Amino acid sequence: MANPRLNLDVAALRTLRAVYASASFSRAAESLGVAQPTVSYNIARLREVFQDPLFVRQGAQMVPTDRCIEIAEEVSELADRFEALVAPQQFEPAVANTQVVISCNYYERIVIIPTLVRMLRREAPGIRIRIIPSTVYGQEQLSRGESDILIGPIAVENENFFRRSLIRETYYCIMDPDNPLATSMTLDAYVAAPQVIVNYGGSFRSRFLVNMEAMGLSPNTAMEIPSPSELPDLLRGTDLIATVPSRVVQHFGESVASVPLPLEAEINITMSWTPRTHRSAPHSWIRDRIAQVASGLG
Repeated sequence: MANPRLNLDVAALRTLRAVYASASFSRAAESLGVAQPTVSYNIARLREVFQDPLFVRQGAQMVPTDRCIEIAEEVSELADRFEALVAPQQFEPAVANTQVVISCNYYERIVIIPTLVRMLRREAPGIRIRIIPSTVYGQEQLSRGESDILIGPIAVENENFFRRSLIRETYYCIMDPDNPLATSMTLDAYVAAPQVIVNYGGSFRSRFLVNMEAMGLSPNTAMEIPSPSELPDLLRGTDLIATVPSRVVQHFGESVASVPLPLEAEINITMSWTPRTHRSAPHSWIRDRIAQVASGLG
């Protein structure tokens, strides 16, 4: 008689990883593009195979058991390897019908994604793009299979991941157009001015902050926010300043005044992905298009 413990498939393993990552059957079903009963069925099969409940409900979340945590770590690597083996090697953009999940934040959503979407609508209208916020958890999202591509300034600390540099640019100071610093900004004035710091929802520190610290300086932090998107409204009618990449300044237009940052600092936007999608023709094509968009920014 065949050993039921060997009667597993990649769909079941991907389901385990998705529930483990999202702590929810419904969110796992959404990320996998299947119905929730399919998720429940696969988890039931896995519970029988591993003789463990795997997940127990605590409030609104499905919490993994100790055995599940152990299994999930191994399953993630196995699923990635298998998906890499079965990834399509041929790709016709005009008739493609697939979904690609991109993890990124505000900068990438205003600088790269709009041009990418227009390109895809012309060349591959059947490709569906799903954008999820990376905040400071992009590497974990890639590792858990929640995203296919990570775009952002946070370096991925994993030697097994692939990475490509996309954009390198400088920072500018922005403020209300009536702010006196809009006409003259020295380093001393910059350090003293009350500043809104964008922390991107976590402990990430922008390069200008790292360079300031190396100079023995620190900003006069008046406020911290997770995204630059609301900066024009926050700065309006105040003495506050903020520091953002130059292309964000372009996006804000005349709603803010801007001057070059009075110290050296650059932001480096990279694209990262895992072995799971490295040899996949559709994903490789998308990555090339993202790089093409970035190179066109000059």
